[in-house]
Amino acid sequence: MEYELFQLLGISLGLGLLVGLQRQYDQSELAGIRTFPLITLFGTITGLLAREFGGWVIAAGFLSVAALTVAGNVLKSKTPPFNVGLTTEASVLLLYAVGAYLVLGNTTVAVAVGATAAVLLQLKEPLHRIVSRIGEKDLKAIMQFVVISLVILPVLPNETYGPYDVLNPHNIWLMVVLIVGIGLLGYFAYKVFGKKAGTILGGILGGLISSTATTVTYARRTKNEATNTTLAAIVIFIASAVSVFRVITEVAVVAPATLATVGPPLAAVFLLMLLLGTVAFFFKKKGHDHVPEQQNPAQLKTALVFGLIYAAVVLATAFAKDQFGEEGLYIVAVISGLTDVDAITLSTARLMNTGALEMSNGWRVILVAALSNLVFKGAMVGVLGSRAAFGKVAVLFGVVLAGGLLVLWLWPSDLQLFSNLFPSVA
Repeated sequence: MEYELFQLLGISLGLGLLVGLQRQYDQSELAGIRTFPLITLFGTITGLLAREFGGWVIAAGFLSVAALTVAGNVLKSKTPPFNVGLTTEASVLLLYAVGAYLVLGNTTVAVAVGATAAVLLQLKEPLHRIVSRIGEKDLKAIMQFVVISLVILPVLPNETYGPYDVLNPHNIWLMVVLIVGIGLLGYFAYKVFGKKAGTILGGILGGLISSTATTVTYARRTKNEATNTTLAAIVIFIASAVSVFRVITEVAVVAPATLATVGPPLAAVFLLMLLLGTVAFFFKKKGHDHVPEQQNPAQLKTALVFGLIYAAVVLATAFAKDQFGEEGLYIVAVISGLTDVDAITLSTARLMNTGALEMSNGWRVILVAALSNLVFKGAMVGVLGSRAAFGKVAVLFGVVLAGGLLVLWLWPSDLQLFSNLFPSVA
């Protein structure tokens, strides 16, 4: 018991020192390297007392800390200039609560909250720089994502409806949030690195936001501008490789227990694309590429379109499985992959996660969709781009298609890698 008590006090002291060190470094006049450890220890002591005397002790302690903070600010105001920021004051109250929560709550959570507070305080300048670079369009993207994820999602019913009883509004919109979130991550990475991101980063950002949109943009540039066709082909190829990595990530999020079986064959195709992209990059001519303006992926219209596509794929998957068995899913994969590989990936991952689809068939369905998507993007380059760009993309995609077909044909159905990290569903 004494060991656990001293352990709690030691953690409390450490968190207070961590935040206090940062505040002292930032030259806070209210509280620093000595005050914050005292506050967290005070919170821990009131938490221990609350076990014996009730929660009013914590409330009284909180009011005392708040009163000391107010008194400190009153004294500061008599010595101009007076900093009206509330960061240190908020940190004081939070660290008191963390100290008490160490006793009455979860230690891991308390440590995480305290450490996060210290990191946020230290990131003041970088965060301010990011905010200063956010325009009205970027703020709109953030607000739209908040609406999509925190307003719409919670109110949707978590029940199944429709034919085959497979349409769950909450699950459908949850997949929308996942895809929009990935796209938004790429969008803000583009904002941070700017238009002069270069070939590799341009392809990565394009794959995160939309590999199809990236393909269309760069294909058109090879026809309308004096663009290096090799450069454009590499960006398109990198974006497509990132889209395959996205597929693996989506499976890991939606059906992590299947990753030991599903991940390796998809990773084999991704590694082949990574190798090809690396070779092509080192053989390209010198030149600097500008990443084209990226569209906001969090638009409500975009989210609704993906939600409808995903619902249609879920319904088509259930129909095909009912009418033709698991073999019918390959037809759905080919058709769905032409427009959006994310929808069939998420639908298939959910089927595998519930045991409604064998994992050995599931990864093949996903891979067929990914290969179908490559064919579609290659065709777009042929229609929208120059002949030279199409020839280079066709060679790169052709090698990947051949490799993907070999994986479909030769990969052992029962092979599992890293199963100790990703235990499969029994």
